[in-house]
Amino acid sequence: MTRSELIEQMALRHQGLLTVDDVEMAVKNIIDQMSHSLAKGGRIEIRGFGSFSLHYRPPRMGRNPKTGESVSLAGKYAPHFKPGRRLRDRVNEGRQREVAGARRTPAGSR
Repeated sequence: MTRSELIEQMALRHQGLLTVDDVEMAVKNIIDQMSHSLAKGGRIEIRGFGSFSLHYRPPRMGRNPKTGESVSLAGKYAPHFKPGRRLRDRVNEGRQREVAGARRTPAGSR
């Protein structure tokens, strides 16, 4: 799902209460606040969904794919998402139903 699709789906779900512009502004503000918090080194926790934090990647030696030359890469922080239990359960529940449905489909009817 893209940002535009998210905005469209939320506007449809709350039709009459929120306009597409209202939803777009809300989504933009949420993403801006989350980005700002992570940029300051903060952690974001949304209960039932998951948490966002920063993980440090230490300096390492890399390789230039074009020349094959070794290159020193600086350490950096990268955003990390850890899904919450409810999200993991919901995703796995949906996937298990898909797999179970595929198993019940006769081989010749695919």
